[in-house]
Amino acid sequence: MSNLIKNIEFAKVVELKDLISYQEGQVVSRTLSQIPSANITLFSLDKGEGISTHTTSGDAMVQILDGTADITIGDNTFTVTAGQTIVMPSDVPHSLEAKEKFKMLLTVIKG
Repeated sequence: MSNLIKNIEFAKVVELKDLISYQEGQVVSRTLSQIPSANITLFSLDKGEGISTHTTSGDAMVQILDGTADITIGDNTFTVTAGQTIVMPSDVPHSLEAKEKFKMLLTVIKG
């Protein structure tokens, strides 16, 4: 059986924010797990970069690991900083913008 989690060392303590680096003018991602019912992905976004408005078929939980992001869910915008978490419900339009460069762990759970 193959591992369900990838791109991270097993049986080792790690800092998630150290597993992905910033790239000037880019959005960088590193998939940790992708199965039909769930996706876990690390992202880094340079200041001013973003992810345009979209919807997902699952609930999406964002954990900010470093920096600050503006996250818009429906008509509401939230400023989220390192150590904070927000959930974007399925089928509700949402987007993200880097107020300063930031890193996040995105977990999407599908029913």
